[in-house]
Amino acid sequence: MKILIIALSGIGDALMFTPALAKLREAMPSAKIDALVMFNGVKDIFDKLPYLNQVHFFDFMNARKAASLFYILSLWKKYDTTFSVYPSNRKEYNLMSFLIGAKYRFGIKYKRSDFLNFGFLNNIRCEENDNSHNVETNFMMVEKLLAEQFNNIPSLKFCFQQDDLIYSSDFLKEKNISSDDLVIGFHPGCNTLKNHDKRRWEVEKFAELAKLLIEKHNAKILVFGGGEEEHLKEGIVSIVNSNRIISVQTFSLTNTAAIMKRCNIFVSNDSSLMHIAAALQLKVVSIIGPTNEKYISPWKTNHEIASLNLECSPCFFYSPKILSCSRKDIKFKCIKELPVKLVYEKTLRLL
Repeated sequence: MKILIIALSGIGDALMFTPALAKLREAMPSAKIDALVMFNGVKDIFDKLPYLNQVHFFDFMNARKAASLFYILSLWKKYDTTFSVYPSNRKEYNLMSFLIGAKYRFGIKYKRSDFLNFGFLNNIRCEENDNSHNVETNFMMVEKLLAEQFNNIPSLKFCFQQDDLIYSSDFLKEKNISSDDLVIGFHPGCNTLKNHDKRRWEVEKFAELAKLLIEKHNAKILVFGGGEEEHLKEGIVSIVNSNRIISVQTFSLTNTAAIMKRCNIFVSNDSSLMHIAAALQLKVVSIIGPTNEKYISPWKTNHEIASLNLECSPCFFYSPKILSCSRKDIKFKCIKELPVKLVYEKTLRLL
């Protein structure tokens, strides 16, 4: 069997398919299993996994439509089975799946905007459930292929190479971080597509939390994020103004993850690094605003959810719709009014 995993959504979404991918490889050791991705971070992770034969990369975000179409047609009939990683509720993704021409096209039947986004182009589908985790929803598709249900879903999968571990070791030595230090990681960023930067907790609140952890627990704080999040990281560091807080700069996502592995606790917005922290089995404090936490809570790791649990939450579900807030009093109150005291208390529970 020749299988293509279509993982065109973000890094966190790709990670939440890895338990299904591991089960697929275990059940079909001789199958050709490839992946199609469009983000460098996903390629960085998937290239190191032992479950895939090949990772196809194409920058659909920045390529012309004609070039994207030509690339998709180059995969025509090369696979007999495709899986559209959940969530992928966009007409472009469903068209790509269809144009690749696999006989069996696994996908999800979405509760919202399914028909408008050509969900029917996938011919073997599982029902979306707002009470199910993304990992469970992805796993359902593999169970459908294998015609078997499994009692246990494995953890998220993340692999390092030796150079990642050497990079991390050198970084920790350079920053004088010892095995005795209490190290807490922060991720103040998240994806900005479709207005999702509205899910971010304020830089000032991360800084206030850092001050509490340094003053009361003598913690060392590592602030993580990609190049486009440099202003967030530097904002926190400048407000705290302490030699016990460090902005982490790396050359790759797996370098970043190798340093994250040293953290005793990881405090994060709903983001890709939150899911990497879960894959690394770190203790995680997840700062959740408009997102359905049942979809995306850190999978199979010790964690706490910091949320106001407002009556209007969750308001974000999987569709191409831009994230918006219907409240009349305070827009995105769920994240804007989430206090430092609550996140600090959640962090203390994991100390």
